[in-house]
Amino acid sequence: MNLEGKMNFERRKILVVDDNTEFVDLARKILESNNFQVSVALDGKTAIEKALLDAPECVLLDLKLPDISGEEVLSKVKEIDKDIAIVVITGYGGEQVAVEMMRKGAIDFLSKPIDNEVLLSSIKNALEIRDAQIEDRQFLRYPGLERFFPFLAHEIRNPLHAISGALAIIQRRSDLKDEILGRSIKIIYEEVKHLNGFVQECLNFVRPPNIVRFVEVEISEIISVVMNIISHMFESEAKKIKVVTQLDPQLPKIYANYEEIKQAFLNIVRNAFEAMPQGGQLTIQTYTRSDSPQYICVTFTDTGMGIKKENLGNLFNPFFTTKPRGTGLGLALCRRIIYERHHGKIHIESEEDIGTTVKVELPVGRRIADLVGVK
Repeated sequence: MNLEGKMNFERRKILVVDDNTEFVDLARKILESNNFQVSVALDGKTAIEKALLDAPECVLLDLKLPDISGEEVLSKVKEIDKDIAIVVITGYGGEQVAVEMMRKGAIDFLSKPIDNEVLLSSIKNALEIRDAQIEDRQFLRYPGLERFFPFLAHEIRNPLHAISGALAIIQRRSDLKDEILGRSIKIIYEEVKHLNGFVQECLNFVRPPNIVRFVEVEISEIISVVMNIISHMFESEAKKIKVVTQLDPQLPKIYANYEEIKQAFLNIVRNAFEAMPQGGQLTIQTYTRSDSPQYICVTFTDTGMGIKKENLGNLFNPFFTTKPRGTGLGLALCRRIIYERHHGKIHIESEEDIGTTVKVELPVGRRIADLVGVK
């Protein structure tokens, strides 16, 4: 996962808590060279004081401190600010305690000696989870079923982190030459990944529009990025599917949320690839609508299995899916992004055993405030 592409970590506050000055100096050097703002505590009491005064966003916490236990520090820090992300550091053999700490609120754990890249990746992942949890609470304004999503995220994500930590220990201590054991670990990993994806789709579905993230966007660039992502997601299928692009070089830029439009297009293209397991062709075309220059059009046409006529009317309904492993939120999210958040249009035509065309229309030259419904 390319975390740098998802969020900016510059000057984020990290508190390193460890009585090993050699490790502290190394961690400080690594983090500061990556533009983090670092403070240090060599004991538990100082750590609690700095959590109160410095307001760190993430704490790198050693389990064994000279005065009080790491577990007590975790508890006190969480009382000060429940949103502080905590990454636990253990010595050899401390994994069991670390997993227990994750059940009590830690996001991740690392065992010494720690590789530089592993340390950075863990800190960045912890901050990303922290930010997502803060954002989750903003969804409480939504009524009905959508109000349930943040609670779903909280109740599922926490045990998933603990499962992931426990699985990492099992992998390190297992003989992966045992075929059955290796397959079982893979199944657990895939199920955790699936649940994480489902939770994220739920949250994406209810996330309110962010006016700050509306920028001038070039659709051809987004399509290029999406196809690059898809080529990695469907490495084997990509060899059997021909992609034809007919992109208008004069297509005007639009004001949009880049990440949301990318997500909508990614969902559409992913559906197309999944509809062509034996191979086929995907044609992507962009043009300006001839009867009105205020809209650009993007069509995605595949030669896949198509959609049954009786299912066409339900495609945009949340949780409706015809896939064995589908969440039913992909197209529902597309509609929300394109129609509700960008005042565009999305239409699907399909014929069973022939293929499917998804047509997206997005407005050009409209004020950002109009796009997101702000007066």
